[in-house]
Amino acid sequence: MEEIDSAQSSKSKVMTIAALAVLTVIAGGGGWLVGRLLAPPPAAEKIEAVAEVAPNATGAEGVPKIATEANGVVQLEPITTNLAYPSENWVRLEVALQFKGIPDVALAEQIHQDIAAYLKTVSLQQIQGPRGFQYLRDDIQERVDLRSDGRVTNVMFRTFVIQ
Repeated sequence: MEEIDSAQSSKSKVMTIAALAVLTVIAGGGGWLVGRLLAPPPAAEKIEAVAEVAPNATGAEGVPKIATEANGVVQLEPITTNLAYPSENWVRLEVALQFKGIPDVALAEQIHQDIAAYLKTVSLQQIQGPRGFQYLRDDIQERVDLRSDGRVTNVMFRTFVIQ
């Protein structure tokens, strides 16, 4: 009796493995077919055009910069400073300011110094997590609004790193 059960059990395992293998092959084939239908291979002309890149190309040619004074955006120099507590932690912040009208570089430098001074008073616990980052953004936006008298419409965070 036990021999019959073990034979049925091993036969059942083999059938399960075989069914699983067949379903896997069918699913893979279906995925390949759908992939070929949705995304056909690129045309040969496009591949050759991409291959013909100038040897001195840097990749930045023809790409307009967003942070330009003509757009009313001034990219501030990166701010790197230590936090108030713990003082061994450092923060690096890159900010761009969007001005209403013509940008004022002198005002942008004052705002840069103000943000650097503010970051020296912040502790790590104040800026931890998404809520802390939002509070930091709000505080910096408020300081910029006070300093610029409404001439800066937006503070754009480019990078924010705590080490």
